[in-house]
Amino acid sequence: MPLHRPVRAEVDLGAIRHNAALLRAHADPAELMAVVKADGYGHGAVPSAQAALDGGATWLGVALVEEGEQLRAAGIRAPILVLSEPPPAAATAMLEADLTPTVYTHRFVQALVAAGRDRGSGPVAVHLKLDTGMRRVGLIEPLWDEVFGYLARSADITVTGIWSHLAVGDEPGNPYTVQQTSLFASGVERARAAGLAPDLVHLANSGGTQLGAGVAGEQAVGVHHDLVRTGIAVYGLEAAPGIRLDGLRPAMSLRSELTLVKPVLAGQQLSYGLRFTAAHDTVIGTVAGGYADGIRRGLTNTGQVWVGGRRVPIVGTVSMDQITIDLGPEATDTAGDDVWLFGGPDETCVTVEEWASWLDTITYEVTCGISARVPRVYR
Repeated sequence: MPLHRPVRAEVDLGAIRHNAALLRAHADPAELMAVVKADGYGHGAVPSAQAALDGGATWLGVALVEEGEQLRAAGIRAPILVLSEPPPAAATAMLEADLTPTVYTHRFVQALVAAGRDRGSGPVAVHLKLDTGMRRVGLIEPLWDEVFGYLARSADITVTGIWSHLAVGDEPGNPYTVQQTSLFASGVERARAAGLAPDLVHLANSGGTQLGAGVAGEQAVGVHHDLVRTGIAVYGLEAAPGIRLDGLRPAMSLRSELTLVKPVLAGQQLSYGLRFTAAHDTVIGTVAGGYADGIRRGLTNTGQVWVGGRRVPIVGTVSMDQITIDLGPEATDTAGDDVWLFGGPDETCVTVEEWASWLDTITYEVTCGISARVPRVYR
């Protein structure tokens, strides 16, 4: 498709394949689930999913039934886990798309039972999520034994997986991870004692996969179990500051062009609110791309870009479609020159992690926030 505007997100599928292979080897013998929800964290769900599978992932994870349906429509046949319960009315669509449901409420289990009976396809295979301390979704500990027994007796539901989610798995040495790991190990033991026989037990997210810390009582058991679920790490980005496995490669670069270059005199102000005043004569460049593209207003007078082999500051207010940058008084840049907002051809380029720091957020929000109007170009 022709690009009539220079802003584009370039996604290196080779990096995603490489990252999946590296993470799979790191967690071996555990299998790898690549989490591709939120349009592959902004990288594009279908291309990212296929690249991760090519790199050794055996499962995919999504947040929505619709996200799973998109992958199926693209011809992807790998197992797909829906990480939260959708509304009960979605149960039939979930089974028709051959998606593996996560369950933790009686209401949704009953919807799956009814959908399975209507389809006449036999017991519905599910993954049971235990709340071990995240306290967002999942089955709370006081109900575990009752529900384990109910599911073990059910002729309509087969529990093929048991899992939970770490709240601080990306914080080295945090004792809360030890508590969660221990409680989860206890839950799995109790589930098996009640008659459940899950094929897959999984706990670790990207942080937990890379740090791998956890104990059960006095015995170290780790967090990898049978399967690890990695999202941000698949895309080569830090799960938290400093938490990135050696060798992971960032997959996305955000690229644009200078659309105009003009002199600005000392004392002149620019952009909405006149929030930048030139301290000396300089050259200002206008760059295609603004907050409607995911270049957040929080980068006003804070962020940097890479142009002409050097970093220069974003100056003035980030607007909906454009930003302005200070090229410096000796600049020889011209309209049409490349501008890399993050990523790019050189190790001195701006990183997603730096954006996250400038915006007081996390890497996940940066790439997920690159809007749909920015074309994804794959290589």
